Amino acid sequence: MPGFGPGELLDCYRTGVFPMADSADDPRLYLIEPPERANIPLDGFHLPRRLRRTVRQDKFAITINQDFDAVVAACAAPAPDRRQTWINGPIRWLYSELHKMGHAHSVECRIEGRLAGGLYGVSLGAAFFGESMFSHMTDASKVALVHLIARLKTGGFKLLDAQFMTDHLSQFGTEEVPAEIYRERLAEAVSQEADFFRMPEGASGDYALQSIGQTS
Repeated sequence: MPGFGPGELLDCYRTGVFPMADSADDPRLYLIEPPERANIPLDGFHLPRRLRRTVRQDKFAITINQDFDAVVAACAAPAPDRRQTWINGPIRWLYSELHKMGHAHSVECRIEGRLAGGLYGVSLGAAFFGESMFSHMTDASKVALVHLIARLKTGGFKLLDAQFMTDHLSQFGTEEVPAEIYRERLAEAVSQEADFFRMPEGASGDYALQSIGQTS
């Protein structure tokens, strides 16, 4: 897609469109606007009881933006539950550039300093667009998601888009909304300001649970 850079990618997000590829080996990009969007509620996020216990135990150390490119690479790598991914070379370059611009962020779960799981996505105004997540250990990506929710709520975000509904996301109260409703929510969110860094880095699981109202 000649001439398509990080600025054009941000413009796509503003209008409800995002890029994908057929596979990690296919260099082409496609712009996607699904008829329905999966939105994870920042208010009313459903946290399974077992996962709440795991978050409270602080099994993982949580870091922010320390290994963005490594998180994207891990999300792009084949895994037992996904033999192919859509994250190709041009996509990795685009999101790395967005990260340098301060618009793309990673949440990392670590064990003894090593990446055990994480996620990455794009922030624009008070909207956050979740792109992908990975786990090398049980619950690592889920814990990263809980800490992301806490960070977004603390920072005043209004929208968390997850693109497509999956069984994994449905357990958190994720809802599918028609594209026209999503675009209304999107326009309102990107017109507001939010702060991804208002929540202190290294916050405990208890802090995260308190931030999302999930203490019991």
